Amino acid sequence: MKLRTLCGIALFAYASSPLLAQEPRVYSEGAVSVVTTVNVHDGQLESYMGYLSKTFKPDMEAQKKAGNVLAYAVYTTRARTPDDPDLYLVVTYTNMAAFDGIDDREEAVSQKVSGESRAQADLSFIARGKMREIMGSEVIREVVLK
Repeated sequence: MKLRTLCGIALFAYASSPLLAQEPRVYSEGAVSVVTTVNVHDGQLESYMGYLSKTFKPDMEAQKKAGNVLAYAVYTTRARTPDDPDLYLVVTYTNMAAFDGIDDREEAVSQKVSGESRAQADLSFIARGKMREIMGSEVIREVVLK
């Protein structure tokens, strides 16, 4: 019986040795960013930048303080075609796990900062539609090379 057990252990060790021999990855998974592309309507850049400065920035600072986001940034670009965005809004999170329950956590912080209910926040979002069009967003993940 002992011989059979020892043979089983030896066979398992031999079969799993290729798994142990795999080379480690040359990178690790880093932070995750949500990149939102924005097309600012003609003549509305200053108005939209005013919104970003007075509303978006205080909210993002509060989200950072609450630990919901790692960082945020606003980038302008020169659109190459009429279909290209004018702005990129980038919000960075620690990792993919940070998205679990994020809507409730972020909404609670945003309500404290803005004083708006969910319904009021929805109306404000619609009103900003006069200044800009959200073209879309994507999630990107940083890879940290070792």
